[in-house]
Amino acid sequence: MYTKQFKFLALVVLIGLFTVSCKNNSSTSASSNGLEEIKGEEVAVLTEAPNVPPPITRNYATKVIVNLEVIEKEMEMMDGVRYNFWTFGGSVPGRFIRIRQGDFVEFHLKNNPNNKLPHNIDLHAVSGQGGGAAATFTAPGHETQFSFTAMNTGLFIYHCATAPVGMHIGNGMYGLILVEPKGGLPKVDREFYVCQGDFYTKGTYGEAGLQQFNMDKALKEEPDYVVFNGKVGSLTGDKSLKAKVGETVRLFVGNGGPNLVSSFHVIGEIFDNVYPEGGTTLNHNVQTTLVPAGGSAITEFKCDAPANLILVDHSIFRTFNKGSLGMLKVEGAENKSIYTGQQDDRIYQAEGAAQTMPDVPVVALKPLTKDEKITQGKAIFASSCQACHQADGKGIEKAFPPLAGSDYFASNPSLVTRNIIHGLSGKITVNGKVYDGVMPKQTLSDAQIASVATYVLNSFGNKGGEVTAIDVAKQRK
Repeated sequence: MYTKQFKFLALVVLIGLFTVSCKNNSSTSASSNGLEEIKGEEVAVLTEAPNVPPPITRNYATKVIVNLEVIEKEMEMMDGVRYNFWTFGGSVPGRFIRIRQGDFVEFHLKNNPNNKLPHNIDLHAVSGQGGGAAATFTAPGHETQFSFTAMNTGLFIYHCATAPVGMHIGNGMYGLILVEPKGGLPKVDREFYVCQGDFYTKGTYGEAGLQQFNMDKALKEEPDYVVFNGKVGSLTGDKSLKAKVGETVRLFVGNGGPNLVSSFHVIGEIFDNVYPEGGTTLNHNVQTTLVPAGGSAITEFKCDAPANLILVDHSIFRTFNKGSLGMLKVEGAENKSIYTGQQDDRIYQAEGAAQTMPDVPVVALKPLTKDEKITQGKAIFASSCQACHQADGKGIEKAFPPLAGSDYFASNPSLVTRNIIHGLSGKITVNGKVYDGVMPKQTLSDAQIASVATYVLNSFGNKGGEVTAIDVAKQRK
């Protein structure tokens, strides 16, 4: 009897020791992985570009529930051009996700019932099979779920990884997820979300109507559009980013690709700080930073002077001919000790022939109605003319003449077309002011020139009119 009792007691002691040992091993394992105790839970605030969720102020890890819906929808690529985008959250890029290192994320991917295709998500912030792609293959009308711990700090791309992967990304399925360090990022006055992508369409750049994805161009890495935030002009005009002199700005910059590396630059500023490739290394006083396809960068700078700062991919033909142009309008008092503006303007040498750009074959667009030309012309103006003549057509004082209410071509509208075709050099007087500069010859098709000329004649308070491709062809002779 005593022997049986002893064996029973010994068994109880062994079970107790085993349980304690397991608890100790579990605690040691969690500690070695740097995992924190999870306190409470919250639903993540997701924002559409260029907006960013507010900084995280809590000093503990929590359970974060992320709800992200895939929506296939038709949207504008540029004025007059539509495209069948595939999106995370109904916008390109996808919604910005902001969490803290140590957070336990419960991720819900929802595929809208009206969609036609299955999708999934690969988050570069995830340590695990496919970054979540293997766990989130989601058919239309279904919802999948997986969870992960945010182990590493940084700014990470996420994208669809359903085959063919390049096509899903090329249709707009990418976005950014920020994992803040436990102590948070340094405080700044303004934060913005800018994400570049390259798009491949059946039609040429600016060709009106609904466009579809072109696999042949994608395989050759020859995009028709290279844009910020999913659209030509998404960060210009009324949609320009805004800041004030003296404020600090942080740009969360991503590049969805699927193919091109971005040479991200802000004309008129120097980056005080750059976190290259979205990591924790810190560089200072940077002019241009590379953002790889499927990568990111965090840039920070102080706005020292009032200016229209131009965001570009400094592979510069992409900016002025394919759409990767944005604007940050900085308002405030001038400081002549930092920047004076033009102080003098004098003749340096005799006037010469107009500069020209090399002639290359171009594809003519189909004939358009006058209203279609105006729509088409507005888009071409935004990518080819706006940087100099400005979105409101008022030009830049002492540099580029205004097109708004211009008396220069009021009595001879053909001057608009002629100057686009042949360029212009030397002094001209516009609305009582003398301009002495150079306008390069533009390499556009007859139909494109007809459209942009028609747009100018019917915009900015001008008297109207219409130009045809035949009119342009006659002036080329």
